[in-house]
Amino acid sequence: MLDARLRRLIDPPLDRIGARLARHGVGADQLSLLGFLLGLGAVGLTAAGAFVPGVALFLSNRLADGLDGAVARATRLTDRGGFLDIVFDFIVYAGMAWAFAVADPDGNGPAAAFLLFSFMGTGSSFLAFAVMAGRRGLATEARGKKSLYYLGGLTEGSETIAFFVVVGLFPGAFPVLAWVFAAMCWLTTAGRIAAGWRLLG
Repeated sequence: MLDARLRRLIDPPLDRIGARLARHGVGADQLSLLGFLLGLGAVGLTAAGAFVPGVALFLSNRLADGLDGAVARATRLTDRGGFLDIVFDFIVYAGMAWAFAVADPDGNGPAAAFLLFSFMGTGSSFLAFAVMAGRRGLATEARGKKSLYYLGGLTEGSETIAFFVVVGLFPGAFPVLAWVFAAMCWLTTAGRIAAGWRLLG
């Protein structure tokens, strides 16, 4: 919901940093891999109950995720880069939900399971539409210049990041907030299915 608005604010500074990194020989795929490792570290720390360090690594993962795209825009966008970017994103998001279940199985388990269930809806609807949009030559830059068609919704990247930061800082609130956020994800899925029905008909 907020991605398109926030991109106008964060893309200019990210692009400036990305251009500098590109001039120094830093590759977009290298940043993607670094970000993925940071994300896995965030998952591990959260699962171990080290929530604040987990938040720090998660935010570092998100920064690397923004910079890999900026470097790609300063050089060239590639199919491999777009592939790695989206796969790593989904693994880290799902891993964070799993980590809260591991940290407190009794308190967080059912909510985390429902959250992962909802991620299947948002992820599959997002990726399936992107595939069909690519086949039809559909494109949008509402959320920046991307390798895939980014179909929006109530819960996008910005909202997901905010959710994991909040529950990382206030882990006791995870069960309630996870149920709420998962319900919002299902509303996003429903909206994407409706959009796909209309746009791909």
